[in-house]
Amino acid sequence: MNEFFLEAQDIIKCYANHKALDGVSIKVPQGKVFGLLGPNGAGKTTLIRIINRITAPDSGKVYFNGHLSQPDDIYNIGYLPEERGLYKKMKVGEQAIYLAQLKGLDKREATKRLKEWFDKFEITQWWDKKLEELSKGMQQKVQFVITVLHKPQLLIFDEPFSGFDPVNAELLKREILELKNQGHTIIFSTHNMSSVEEICDNIALINHSHVVLQGEVNEVRSQFKTNTYRLGLHMGDELSANSMFEILSSEEKGGEHIYTIKKSSDISNSQLLSSIAAVNEVTSFSECLPSMNEIFIRTVMKNEELKIKSDFIHHY
Repeated sequence: MNEFFLEAQDIIKCYANHKALDGVSIKVPQGKVFGLLGPNGAGKTTLIRIINRITAPDSGKVYFNGHLSQPDDIYNIGYLPEERGLYKKMKVGEQAIYLAQLKGLDKREATKRLKEWFDKFEITQWWDKKLEELSKGMQQKVQFVITVLHKPQLLIFDEPFSGFDPVNAELLKREILELKNQGHTIIFSTHNMSSVEEICDNIALINHSHVVLQGEVNEVRSQFKTNTYRLGLHMGDELSANSMFEILSSEEKGGEHIYTIKKSSDISNSQLLSSIAAVNEVTSFSECLPSMNEIFIRTVMKNEELKIKSDFIHHY
């Protein structure tokens, strides 16, 4: 089995005077959820359209399941675009069957699978309704079902939680993770970081048409660590800062005195804990890794600063 199900190599795409992608390369591991992250306008959707063969790159290559991407590969892709595209005047069940047939399913099998999904999502009663009669959330459920129905090897979800209430967003999260467990490779594109740590195994962050950060989620978070820890002490104990660490905050919670501390970079965890445990009863100790939202903001802001400097140098 190829380690990477999909690879994009040095993709360049220009529209008029705008370079949407500038030498973008990503590697999407087999059977994982890959987060394609970035601010609005960063180039994510352009890359997705190239992977889907909706448009072609000006240069660069896309490899799909070990071979150079070819037209028939689209039958092994399920794509849920950010801009939903179902027919408003057409009945829900009728168009779901029609779109499933376009992906290679016969009518009988398509109907069988659709009934199962509609039961699961509790939308069976909408089968003979026109799409325009459904709420936005219901419409998105229908489009999600149509996207996954033909069981493609690669699933691409572009802002899949847009417009969903928290309950239905959680439902969709569970389904995405279940699809991963079934062996599907998934690209999850978003500018909202709230779900990334729960869903994604790997990420690539695109900003201003370039990949500015890429890797396995936990490794990326470790790269940005700041030697900050949460330390729990017995309620009666109090912590005093010394040359090994500084105290950033403290609170009483659940029968513990919880401190957030920042240790000196030259001090090991063992040295730190030995020093504290010599005079206090330690009840918990864990490293505070930055969230993907914090990393996203820090990386994008740093990239913005570098771009401003670069533009200034080139201008003068």
